[in-house]
This record gives sequence, C-alpha cells and structure tokens, in this order.
Amino acid sequence: MKKRCKLLVLWAFLLFIVPINIFAYSDYIVPGGENVGIEVRSKGVLVVGFYKVDDSFVARDSGFLVGDSITKINNKEINSIDEMVNVIKENKSKNIKFTVDRDGIEKVIEMNMNFDNDGIYKTGMYVKDRIVGLGTLTYIDPNTKKFGALGHEIDEKTTAEKFEIKDGKIFKSDVTGIERSENGNAGEKNATYDSNTVYGKIIENKTSGIFGDYIDDIPTEGTLKVARSDEVRTGEATIRTVIEDNKVEEFNINILKLDNNSDTKNILFEITDKKLLSKTGGVVQGMSGSPIIQNNMIVGAVTHVIVNDTTRGYGIFITTMLKEGEN
Repeated sequence: MKKRCKLLVLWAFLLFIVPINIFAYSDYIVPGGENVGIEVRSKGVLVVGFYKVDDSFVARDSGFLVGDSITKINNKEINSIDEMVNVIKENKSKNIKFTVDRDGIEKVIEMNMNFDNDGIYKTGMYVKDRIVGLGTLTYIDPNTKKFGALGHEIDEKTTAEKFEIKDGKIFKSDVTGIERSENGNAGEKNATYDSNTVYGKIIENKTSGIFGDYIDDIPTEGTLKVARSDEVRTGEATIRTVIEDNKVEEFNINILKLDNNSDTKNILFEITDKKLLSKTGGVVQGMSGSPIIQNNMIVGAVTHVIVNDTTRGYGIFITTMLKEGEN
C-alpha cells in the first residue's frame, strides 16, 4: 500500500510539471506571404475628436475624452455608429446618458444636445467603429486552424492607442502598385479589395499581431519547421511577400542583429534583393507580417521599416507570435 501511495504521488507530480513547456501550436506551420485586406470592428464606438456645436465643444465640455469607447446610450448597448445614431434618434429628451469605457473603467457622462436646422442631433464628437487596412498573412497552423498576421498590433491613428476590437476579418486583396520608400519617407503598397472573399475571422488584436480562425482552404503541402529563437542566426535569409497582383515571391535579406529582449523588434535585417529594392526602395507599409525564412525554417515576420534607412527593417520572432496567438 505504501509503495502504491508513493507511485500515485509521483504521477501527480509529473502531471503537474509536464504541461508547462507544452504549447498548442504546431512544430510545422504553413508560411504566409499573401497580401490581405484587414477589417476590424471596435468594442463600442471610439471617440477620436471633437467639433464645435453652437460655438462650443459640447462633448468635450461634458467630460468626454479622445480615446473613450462609447458602449451604451441610455443603457442600450451599442457596437456601431449606425446603432449609436438610431438610439439617439429614438431619444425623446435633450438629455442623453452615455456609458463609456475609459482605460478599462466604466464611466457615465450626461450631455444635453440640441437639434440643428435640419432636425438632426449633433453630438460634437468625431467617432469611429472600424479600421480597414492592408497587411500580410504570416502563417496558418494546419492543426489548430489558427492564423497570425501583421507581427504588431493595430493602433488607432488619431489616439495612437491599441484598437480594442470586437471582431474582424481578413479578405482577398491584390497589389496594384507600389509607392517606393525613400530615406525619410516610408512607401506603401496600393491594392484593391474584395471584402466578400473572406479568408479568416479575426478574434484578437495583440502586441505581436492579429490572430483568429482561418476559414478558407488550408494548403496541405509546403509547411515549414518553426524555429526557436536560439536557432535564428545572423546572415542570409529571405522574406515572402507580394509586390504585384497576388503572387507570393521570396526575396533575399541579410539578418544583421538579434535581440531577445524586445517585444516586436527581435530581428534587424537589410534587404539585399536587387529586384525588391528596384521595385519598392526597401521595406514599405503593407509588408508587415511577411514571413522571414532561414535554413528552411520560418523564423519570424517583418514588423517595422527604419524610416531613415528604408533598406532596413525589424522583424519579430515567430515563436513570440505563436505563443501570443494561442492565448
């Protein structure tokens, strides 16, 4: 009996410690490189600025701040500008009660509003409920059916804060041209969008990228081994990205420096590929998320351009994306 008790204690100990080093993501994943359109919808309606109504900033003076997220109006939940407008239209009083999320704290703000000459309420607020943009798919995990893209979070331009999302999608997008990067000015990809051809549903906007469920067909071939951060080396590597239509191509880069202490700037690299430099002038906006390949392993993804030397950029370790994407 004593021997059996000792054995049970040992098994319990093993069951406790073993899962700590086990991650849900696969050892082999499908590298991306595809150009994708991105749309994310906010939790509530985001306040991004103010305008005067009858010569006064009524919303700001009532207590609103840029960055507030309006979640309820007169205790009715809202998630879009259309819902906000409809609830205000239904209001029979000049006094309206707004519930906002401010840095995770709920606040109630009351504001008196008047009709303009056309019989329309003016809130005195510029608001936003979605962001649409362009980026690059980094990977698809064929086992979990999860995807990661961008390699960095989506920020709202006006507030420079992370955009708190309700949901979103990635969809078909074709590159139609390139505005070349020049030192001091980052260029960008120009593209067309087909938002009806959806590849995946975005669930999270995190520091290391956007993540969600991939709903299109997943390639059954072409997976690459996931490189640990200690397997990445300085020297030759490639990136996968699109510079024309929807054709994914591989271009040469040189990894100059590695940094294990940064959140999203782990890999400093320079573009050495003459074709890519001729077309883009270096790293351009829209390349974010382009997978970095070395020694037949996926090691990271492009995240930033260095504006004063656009032939250089930063990348994030792929394991950082995968770990954050599974949580």
